[in-house]
Amino acid sequence: MGNRQNVMIKGTKDGFILKLDDRCGYDLLKEELIEKLAVQYKAMDDQHVISVKIEAGNRFLTEDQQEELREIVKSQKSLIVDEIQSNVITVDLAEQIIRQREMSTIAGIVRSGQVIDVEGDFLLIGDVNPGGMIRAGGNIYILGTLKGIAHAGCYGNEDAVIAASQMLPSQLRISKYLNRAPDLDKNDYDSHEMECAYIDETEQIVVDRLQVLRHIRPFITNYKGGM
Repeated sequence: MGNRQNVMIKGTKDGFILKLDDRCGYDLLKEELIEKLAVQYKAMDDQHVISVKIEAGNRFLTEDQQEELREIVKSQKSLIVDEIQSNVITVDLAEQIIRQREMSTIAGIVRSGQVIDVEGDFLLIGDVNPGGMIRAGGNIYILGTLKGIAHAGCYGNEDAVIAASQMLPSQLRISKYLNRAPDLDKNDYDSHEMECAYIDETEQIVVDRLQVLRHIRPFITNYKGGM
């Protein structure tokens, strides 16, 4: 293998990092990884589990290769791979990321029994009737009355928000959290102030004035001009 090192081991306070060269063949890389782990790390039965992060650089690793690397590391009793990081992703994943950053827009009414599913942000120009539901991977914006169910960040995005011209939901969901219909005073039905829902620092869904969004989610806008 010469003097060139295809596997570099770097210790950190949380465990260590395996930096994999992205210019050599996979089989050569795997061979050196097995050798270095065997020589440089001798696992003991009474050791605590040590976290390992694998950095693959510009190498694309198939799911089978990732699983194989995890098993090689796992063969050292006290090692476990927490993360495999690569600069390269599949075309399908790249297209999925693009879709999740897009805004879908519908003008109309989401009626009882109707479910709208989108991967990114969603804008509805109309109402969500009781029994209607919107699920979005990103944020949900409703220029109308929300009386049904809205589930934002449905793939796990806890920074997602729900905004509506009139917030009278049967249920609000953000990521894995949910908030049942709030107790409404009859005066709330006459309110014309737009509101938003978000997860606060106590991991509760709260409903507040729309104006707070620019403070609690400053990254929600990509406008570069001054306001």
